[in-house]
Amino acid sequence: MFILALKVFLLILYQVHSESDTKSYTELNGCDIGDLADEIASYDTDVRDIIDYVVSGPFKGKTYYELAKFVDLFGARPSGSKVLEDSIDYMIQLTRQEGIQDIVTEDVEVPHWVRGTEKLSMVQPRIKDISILGLGRSVSTPPNGLSAEVIVVRNFDELAKIPDKDVEGKIVLYDPKFISYGETVVYRSQGAAKAGAKGAVASLVRSIAPFSINSPHTGSQNYDDNVTKIPTAAISLEDADLIRRFYDRKEKIVLNLTMSSTYDTKISRNTLIDLKGTNYPEQLVIVSGHIDSWDVGQGAMDDGGGLFVSWAAPLILKRLNLRPKRTLRSIFWTAEELGLVGAYAYEEKHRKDNHKINFIMESDEGTFSPRGLVVAGTPKARCIVAEILKLFESINATTLVESDSPGSDIAVLIQKGIPGASLHNANERYFWFHHTEGDTMNVEDPEELDLCTAFWTSVAYIIADISADIPR
Repeated sequence: MFILALKVFLLILYQVHSESDTKSYTELNGCDIGDLADEIASYDTDVRDIIDYVVSGPFKGKTYYELAKFVDLFGARPSGSKVLEDSIDYMIQLTRQEGIQDIVTEDVEVPHWVRGTEKLSMVQPRIKDISILGLGRSVSTPPNGLSAEVIVVRNFDELAKIPDKDVEGKIVLYDPKFISYGETVVYRSQGAAKAGAKGAVASLVRSIAPFSINSPHTGSQNYDDNVTKIPTAAISLEDADLIRRFYDRKEKIVLNLTMSSTYDTKISRNTLIDLKGTNYPEQLVIVSGHIDSWDVGQGAMDDGGGLFVSWAAPLILKRLNLRPKRTLRSIFWTAEELGLVGAYAYEEKHRKDNHKINFIMESDEGTFSPRGLVVAGTPKARCIVAEILKLFESINATTLVESDSPGSDIAVLIQKGIPGASLHNANERYFWFHHTEGDTMNVEDPEELDLCTAFWTSVAYIIADISADIPR
């Protein structure tokens, strides 16, 4: 009984806190959107209808059910692979079965990097196999591998202070403590180029994650065209700590690394699904997620969940006969993991029509319990979104987080001045599983997916239907 009472108290406390957060945003920022506030409030019935339909009505559990079928059938969907293209065909057919026929695909040339043999062994000061995951587009070692001494640095400043002659012929291990993904990921994305510039023969990075069960995390990295490309991979937090301890004791560490891969390009597709607007069909409100994944795990969390809540939005509105004034477009981005390739292609192809995008949304950091939105835009744009979020007190999704670059793919368009938002959710454990073999259906929860689906659909509907455009 005590535990139940405590849970109820904490729920009430969170609801009050969430309401306070939203009110403080609108009040502290001097939000005054006039009559639009009353208009937004009038959508309360529609929001409740959508939430009821998804959380306890005919759509209950469907997002999870369809995501599980998709993930179980296709598993990992790496850029350029046949399985990715088959999964795109599947999503098109699934959408058509729901009676939505306004579907277009747009060809995109994408990277096709295929992981081969990967093996890392410590040979001094002890013999030990070390788990690794090569980073995207990494070059191969010589066929027989390479052996070299290791130097360990916490950041680029430490590396810069080491004379080049002391780096040449060595393996550089970056050992940054995880602060946040945005702050720490530079050691994965830029590490090989900076180590190669000083003559290193390979680079390793402590996985960009706050938690590990001896699980390396892969991810994309970028070479510098003016620097010799060196093989690069991630190791687990546990092995990074082990090597750091040896290094701090000034023991010589020698590793043997063997990596192979192939790299070319293929043709993939962005997928565009439209629920045409009743009054202004040329104007767009976009919801989106990327359909590709890394070659490890199954891409259930990154980004199967985001893909399916965005797939569900136009479908639910069609079922409920809620046709917004503007067109709701759902986009399944391709080749996000290897550099936002689909998003860049879309922006270039549609650049002359970018002014028709009223608002753009993306879910790509988990679909755990929704908490609100991370929003980019003018102060007035954020005030409008904050007013919309007040309608979601019942599911504790009222928080507005300000950011100039929310999301991954949508950042390509937001930097052009288009207002947008990503899903803010209770994703404290997201980076435990991110880019690992652990990204499976086991990290997804049916009830949380229902809440995300209902929230995502409702927000998109209101923005697509209200009388005012989201200002730029």
